[in-house]
Amino acid sequence: MPLILTEEQTMLEEAARGFLAEAAPIAHLRALRDSRDPDGVSRDLWTSFGEMGFAGVLVPEAHGGSGLGAVEAGVIAEAVGRNLVPSPFLSTGVLAATALQAGSEEQQRWLPEIAAGRLIAAVALDEGCKHRPDQIETTATRSGNGWRLDGAKAMVLDGHVADLLIVAARTDEGVGLFTVAPGAEGVEVERTLMVDAHNAARVTLSGVKVQADALIGAADGGLFRAVCAYGGAMVAAEMTGAAEAAYEQTLAYLRERKQFGRAIGEFQALQHRAAHLYAELEITKAAVLKALQLLDSDPEAAGPAVSVAKARAGKSSELAVQEAVQMHGGVGMTDEFDVGLFMKRIRVCQELFGDTHHHAERLARLSGY
Repeated sequence: MPLILTEEQTMLEEAARGFLAEAAPIAHLRALRDSRDPDGVSRDLWTSFGEMGFAGVLVPEAHGGSGLGAVEAGVIAEAVGRNLVPSPFLSTGVLAATALQAGSEEQQRWLPEIAAGRLIAAVALDEGCKHRPDQIETTATRSGNGWRLDGAKAMVLDGHVADLLIVAARTDEGVGLFTVAPGAEGVEVERTLMVDAHNAARVTLSGVKVQADALIGAADGGLFRAVCAYGGAMVAAEMTGAAEAAYEQTLAYLRERKQFGRAIGEFQALQHRAAHLYAELEITKAAVLKALQLLDSDPEAAGPAVSVAKARAGKSSELAVQEAVQMHGGVGMTDEFDVGLFMKRIRVCQELFGDTHHHAERLARLSGY
C-alpha cells in the first residue's frame, strides 16, 4: 500500500487543520492554562468535534459515527498535535471508542454519545509514569454476581472530567477492561495537571463493586493489547504533528532573525541542521502512516509497526523541539514563544504508551534478541 494519503484522507487532513487552527489554536491552550480552568478542557470544543465528525471518526455509522479507520483518526491526531489542543480526542474518540466497539449492545450505547461529543470517557491503563502493560497490578476478582476492583491508576487522560471510566484490571484469564462509574463507591479521582498543561488524573479503586456485564468483551488481554496499539499509533501521529509545527516555526524564525546583517537561515550550518531534521521527520511520517494502515488492514500484525512508529516519533520529535529551542537561541524557552510548549508536550507524549526505549526493546524481543 502506498505510503501516501488518499484524496479523501487529504481532504480530511485539510478540514481538521483548518478547523483546529481557527477553533483551538495554541492560544486556546494558553487561555485554559492561564485561567487555571478546573477542567482543563472545553466541553463546547468537544461538542464541536462531534459536529465536525471528528469525535466519532472510529465509531461505526450504525452508532452515529463516521465509520472510518485508524489512518483517518491519525490525521486528526496529527492536527491536534500541530495546535497542542487539549481535548478528549485520544482518551475518548480513540481509546474508549476502540474498547466499547468490542462490548455488548448495552455497553455500545455510549458510542453515539461519544460520536456526538456529549460524553467524555477515560481509559485507565497504566499504574505509574512508565508504560508497563505486562505489569498491571490492579485486580478484578469475582464477587457474587459481579466483580471487585482494587488498585491504583496513574496518567489517566482526562480522568477528572470523565463521565465514564474504563479500567484495565488483571483477572485469572488475563487483563480485562471494565466500565466503571466515576462516582461509584470506592472510586477516588485526583486531577494531576501535567507539565504541558494537559489533563491527567490518578484513579484509586478500593473494593469497587461492578456488575458482571461491566467486563468489555473477554478478559484474555486481547482487547487490552488492541487499545494499547491504537493509543501508541495515535500518540505517534500527534507527536509528528507537533514536531512538524515546531519545525515550521523554526524555519520562519530562521528567515526573519538577522545577525551580522543577514538572516540566520543563510548560514550553512543551520541549513544543514534544518535539512537533516526535515529528512528525519519525513521518515517518521512514513513509519506512522504504515502503522496506521496496518491497524486498518491487519491489526493482528500491526504491533511491530506501531512500535517502530512510536520509537521513531519519540526520537525525531525530541530532535525537532531540541533543534527548535537551540535555533531560537535563549528566547526559545521563554513563554512568549510556542516552541517551549511543544517541547513540554513532546516530553509527555514520550511517556504515553511507551517511550523510545520501551518500543526499541519490544522490537528486539520480538526479533528474538
